[in-house]
Amino acid sequence: MKISHLFIYPIKSCQGISLTKAQITVKGLKNFYQPAFFDREFMLVDENGKFLTQRQYPNMATIKVEIQDKKIYLSTKNNNLKDFELTPLESNQEISVNIWRDTTIAIDQGDEVAKWLNQALNLEKSCRLVRQSSQYIRAINHEYSTAKNQPVSFADGFPYLLTNTASLADLNHRLKVKYDDDFPLIKMGRFRSNIVVETSEPFIEDTWQKITINNVSFQVVKPCSRCVITTTDQYTGKLDRTKEPLLTLSTFRNTPDGIMFGQNMIPDTEGIISIGDIISSKI
Repeated sequence: MKISHLFIYPIKSCQGISLTKAQITVKGLKNFYQPAFFDREFMLVDENGKFLTQRQYPNMATIKVEIQDKKIYLSTKNNNLKDFELTPLESNQEISVNIWRDTTIAIDQGDEVAKWLNQALNLEKSCRLVRQSSQYIRAINHEYSTAKNQPVSFADGFPYLLTNTASLADLNHRLKVKYDDDFPLIKMGRFRSNIVVETSEPFIEDTWQKITINNVSFQVVKPCSRCVITTTDQYTGKLDRTKEPLLTLSTFRNTPDGIMFGQNMIPDTEGIISIGDIISSKI
């Protein structure tokens, strides 16, 4: 078993960035070559500070994101690349934001980028881009955390999400059988994972309690419950009219806690991982 892909999503629900090497931190993945920012450090909020995702606005998937030094670069197919100065973490532009059950403090990134995002997404109500403050901890749910006040970014609930190529292949096989080979292959991007592992056994990740990659260890704490985002093309922002692959997943991955694909993880240690690294697991 080895790592086949690594992804970071600087802005929650916008396009991800493929990496060859990544830094593992307690809060989330960092680009080894641009380590100033970590996974899902930014998110969009409405005028009341409530988080926005592809669940409400599928076209967020069309926002391409690049981050270099102190600037964030945004573009869509119909909007040229635009760069914006990032508001420093020590800024007093703090606002209260809500993500799921959590309320925390974030740093507003200003009017210019907010205006661009509103126009690019054609939003009826205004949005703001915010960055997680380093002064306030958003803690992992204590039911699953392995230590007190373990931090997490603006990810839904956990610092890391792992998926398995064999599990995706199994899902695609079921779709091909169901639709007489006419259904296009589902790409892993639909599941927005950080670490993609290449194995030969579908859903073997369900049996793991702990994994180690290049001397970095992770606790495998909870299967990932899936939502309508999996039915959104991650480049065009278009919803699948057949509600796939969620509909087929529901026929064999449904549990009392949701429709599951992938595993949420919490790191025990920090370090560097790369594509091709071997994975050892503990059941």
